[in-house]
Amino acid sequence: MKKILYVITKSNWGGAQRYVFDLATALPKDRFDVCVALGGNGLLAEKLGAAGIHTVSIPSFQRDISVFKEFKVLGELVRIFKQERPDVVHLNSSKAGGIGALAARLVGIKTIIFTSHGLAWDEDRNTLSRAAIWLASQLTFLLCHKVIVISRDNLTRVGTGKAVLIHNGLGPLQFMPREDARDALGLSPEAVVIGALGELTWNKNYHTLIHAAAELKRAGRDFVLCIIGGGEEQRFLEALIQESGLGGHMRMSGFLPDGYKYLKAFDIFVLPSVKEGLPYVLLEAAAAGLPAVGSNIPGIVDVLGEGAGLLVRPKDEKVLRDALASLLDDATLRQKLAAALQKKVEQEFSLQKMVAETATLY
Repeated sequence: MKKILYVITKSNWGGAQRYVFDLATALPKDRFDVCVALGGNGLLAEKLGAAGIHTVSIPSFQRDISVFKEFKVLGELVRIFKQERPDVVHLNSSKAGGIGALAARLVGIKTIIFTSHGLAWDEDRNTLSRAAIWLASQLTFLLCHKVIVISRDNLTRVGTGKAVLIHNGLGPLQFMPREDARDALGLSPEAVVIGALGELTWNKNYHTLIHAAAELKRAGRDFVLCIIGGGEEQRFLEALIQESGLGGHMRMSGFLPDGYKYLKAFDIFVLPSVKEGLPYVLLEAAAAGLPAVGSNIPGIVDVLGEGAGLLVRPKDEKVLRDALASLLDDATLRQKLAAALQKKVEQEFSLQKMVAETATLY
């Protein structure tokens, strides 16, 4: 039996955390012993504990850079690796990747794997910052034995022969009935609802979505925009909604645990991000039977490409407005795209496939 130790910076609930949780809980228990080392005591830690997965806290882990704390984290990881003695260290998130790979090399771990949840240098930053992130990423790749990428674009751009493409996968989900979900979100039964689900961060680009919705309202379209999620941009977005005059056309639910359960409340799903890995939320929207609009960027293209959804230029509110308008105006198109997306996700993005392909690397 092999021991797998996952390492991730934050224990909140996002795509990378969902990925770690799914692998940790779905790996065959007769072949693998699993442990997760993580920063904080957030929802990921709670879910892993409830699932009976052994976790180890990394007290000094935080996402922002702090030289003193980076050395503390390195020491903590070296201690954890020596204590747990894993056969495989599987690193997730940029910081966990860099420091974790160095710690694993110092301890002599035989197999070091890093999953790149989207290329970190694609984030909306200045040129100098992106260059520094690119260099740090290349050093991480150098220290690892294998690098998992989760989109076709990233496979061609990651710049190492160690890269392997393994798409994120989705297992069975239980959704709330449409009427119950609408009641919970304060949505009327007859409204046509454009919905989004995700953490309120700059990368999600919800400000462009709000501008597009405001233009739809001015054009006389009848709809409600509902965003499920909380995060650092919440106050900024709430102020923008007030300025845009969306009023009764807008709902902000805040963070809801297992937010995917409410997806059947929506008629159209939208993901206007400027950077993604391979978004689980699109797979969830597919399972809920929704048509989707998303930015034409790596990861989203893997899911919505080939006619499975509508792809739009990122940060372009007019193009986004027009794509949403086409779905608001055409129920037949909504049904066609929903069916195409659901079929594609069922065939290409299963949890069973993701787990089997990852286990092969171990």
